[in-house]
Amino acid sequence: MKIKLLLCLLSLMCANALGAATIERLEPPFWWTGFEHDELQLMVYGEDAGSLKVELEYPGVTVSRQVSVENPNYLFVYLHLDAQVEPGQFDLVFSGAEVEHRHSYELRPKNPDPEHTRAFDASDTIYLVTPDRFVNGDPANDNLPGFGDPADREGGCGRHGGDIAGLISSLDYIQDMGFTAIWLNPVVENKQPFCSYHGYASTDFYAVDARYGSNEQYREFVRLARDRGIGVIMDMIVNHVGSEHWWMKDLPTRDWINLREAPAVTNHLHATQQDPYVSQHDLKAFEDGWFVVPGMPDLNQRNSLMADYLVQNALWWVEYLGLAGIRMDTYPYNNKAFMTEWSRRMMQEYPHFNIVGEEWFGIPHYVAYWQRGKQNPDGYVSHLPSVMDFPLQEQLHQSLTDDIGGSGWKRVYETLAQDAIYPDPFNLVVMPDNHDMNRIYTWVNEDYDLWRMAMVYFLTIRGIPQIYYGTEILMHNRGHDGDHGVIRSDFPGGWAGDERNAFTGEGMTDLELQAQAFMKRLLNWRKGAEVIHHGQLMQFVPFDEVYAFFRYTDDETVMVVFNKQNEPVEVALDRFAERLGDKTRAYDVTTGEMFPLGFSLEVPARGLRLLELR
Repeated sequence: MKIKLLLCLLSLMCANALGAATIERLEPPFWWTGFEHDELQLMVYGEDAGSLKVELEYPGVTVSRQVSVENPNYLFVYLHLDAQVEPGQFDLVFSGAEVEHRHSYELRPKNPDPEHTRAFDASDTIYLVTPDRFVNGDPANDNLPGFGDPADREGGCGRHGGDIAGLISSLDYIQDMGFTAIWLNPVVENKQPFCSYHGYASTDFYAVDARYGSNEQYREFVRLARDRGIGVIMDMIVNHVGSEHWWMKDLPTRDWINLREAPAVTNHLHATQQDPYVSQHDLKAFEDGWFVVPGMPDLNQRNSLMADYLVQNALWWVEYLGLAGIRMDTYPYNNKAFMTEWSRRMMQEYPHFNIVGEEWFGIPHYVAYWQRGKQNPDGYVSHLPSVMDFPLQEQLHQSLTDDIGGSGWKRVYETLAQDAIYPDPFNLVVMPDNHDMNRIYTWVNEDYDLWRMAMVYFLTIRGIPQIYYGTEILMHNRGHDGDHGVIRSDFPGGWAGDERNAFTGEGMTDLELQAQAFMKRLLNWRKGAEVIHHGQLMQFVPFDEVYAFFRYTDDETVMVVFNKQNEPVEVALDRFAERLGDKTRAYDVTTGEMFPLGFSLEVPARGLRLLELR
């Protein structure tokens, strides 16, 4: 008996010495029943995992195919899920020469409540937050074993310590200000050795960075926000990963990463995606080039295994968290055939969901190309519901600071006049700035009057407004144009011991508090202003630095008038007769003043009127 036992032990030792197959990772970690798509890809990773065969016994689930690749440490298993499969757990049995692994896998029930993934829309105002720079709710996670890039609050590119605990503690403030959606810059793991705080160099697609918190804490944050009527929008990146992603140490295939042997930076020429005369060399340089070398390897979405992985990861987070939407980073840099399929799959599973793509280009023609419903000359079909309106953002900056023949406002007037090229201009995301550009208060040379005009413009024009954290207290990056570390400065009061606190008002200037109160009044008014959410738009040709537009429904009318002159102006109302109709009174939302409408309207010097007409 002892001899037999010894022989068995020796056999096991020999098997291990020979490198018996192992399983180190299996992604996604669990899945759901109730999806329309009936196939599930499992990425299995471990030493010699590709040599294993998979079996299971569970009603409604079968192994449809196994895909081995050139790297023997990967196995891709595709499961077929019947439409009637029940939630539950089952064992995946991986077997090979002298080895067997059992891995328990769970199918959870997909949440049938539409509120679980109720999408952001034009009734919302989005608060964009860079989590590392907002509030440090848990200093204990600032530095953790196994993570490089230690906390350095003095460094612009260092981690400052903001986290999910800080976001949770700030929900009352965000709700009280009047925001109804939060877009977080990425919080998935970025275990990069340097400048990891921004989140755009993922090292694990399925894990929250532990310096922010955990997956469970992220889900709790989303739930608590929903309880306050605030949806959470996840920032996703499928174009590239971090150079320290666990894939990079042992790639599944030679073509997993674009330009693997000779990395080169993308040419950043967006027009190559739509140019009817484009050279394939130039198009490849744009699409396959790395966003940053060597920090952000470019993913090859033409690889079908990669494509399936990325689609499933997005679906996993939407369902796991109960998201209100996705903001997709660097949208046109991806393989556009893949993005058609990615967006189709998202909308197939969540038909009323909203996704906004980043196409940072100042010409409406190029932005409209990517929105769902656009009939493109080259036949390209997109399923993307929303796009970020960079053309309007750029022209608003110029309109506020330029004088073109007596009216810089002509820039935004003419930009809006091109809305016919968008399939759905009212679903565009509009913004005065974001995390990648100078702050709006810096753009307008710290002119408070112009800042007020920018805020009213973006909160009343068509589309879905997005406001960057700190805009409400006039945060700026004076003297540091384009320095992202300064643009993404810490929110005052987010760290223990801060001398200035925007949450309590302590140490803030009178002008900062005035701006905060102005934004709070405006945001909370907008929250209930259905005419702004869903009303039509009519604009009038600007003259003498005066610009007016109306938002209206059959029952409500709002008039917005801007005056950039250095003295008050009397604006004759007869030219607006088609929109004024029988209205006899006006209520100014910004001042609380009610007054009768006469033959003219006085607009203050370098001021505005935001009027509910009655």
